[in-house]
This record gives sequence, C-alpha cells and structure tokens, in this order.
Amino acid sequence: MKLNIAYPATGCQKLLKIDDEKILSMFYDKRISQEVPADRLGDEWKGYVLRISGGNDLQGFCMMQGVLTNTRVRLLFKKGMPNFTEKRNGLRKRKSVRGCIVDSQLSVLDLVVVRKGVFFFFFFF
Repeated sequence: MKLNIAYPATGCQKLLKIDDEKILSMFYDKRISQEVPADRLGDEWKGYVLRISGGNDLQGFCMMQGVLTNTRVRLLFKKGMPNFTEKRNGLRKRKSVRGCIVDSQLSVLDLVVVRKGVFFFFFFF
C-alpha cells in the first residue's frame, strides 16, 4: 500500500510504499478523519500524528465520508454531493464509491500531518 502524506503548513507531500502488514495494521479499521500516531512508520516519524483524509482502492474507486463500510457500494448521486458534478439540470447518476473504513484492499491511503514530531524532514523534500 502507498501512503500519501501531506504537510499543509509547507505544502509538501511524501509518498511511501509500505508492504509490511505489521506497520499497515495500525491503519486498519480506522475511518476517515480519525487521527493515528505514526510511530510505527520509523524513527523519523516519532511524535507525528496523522489524520486519514481518504484513499483509493485497487481499481481506483475513491473513499467517501459517511459510507460506513469497508467495501464498494453504488450510490445515487445528485447535485451538491461530493465526487459528483452535475452536467445538466436535475441529473442524477449512480456511481460506485468505497466506504470510509480502511482495510487491506486499498492501494493508496491519503494522510495529513496534524502534529509535527521530533524530526522535521518535510522541509528537505
């Protein structure tokens, strides 16, 4: 799984590819907007706190806040809903989205740094 970690204070992003299930297990069964300590990612991540902001599954379907499942579902979208742009007036469309619970079927997990840790290495990337 890839972890896309953003640091909004500087606008930097870091992409980590992690295959170790022990490290990834700290994200499993967490929902979007939950905060997770990043100590298991390595010594340079000591003290960092990350917030889950979204992700994509292996086929590219995005996670959606409020869908309380870890599988893919088909929802009827209308004007004003996220992940949908209305092309004609009154248009509704059924789309597949991923639930907001993290599991092993994700390919990319988007994270945001909430609290900075001991080492500040985002400045160099």
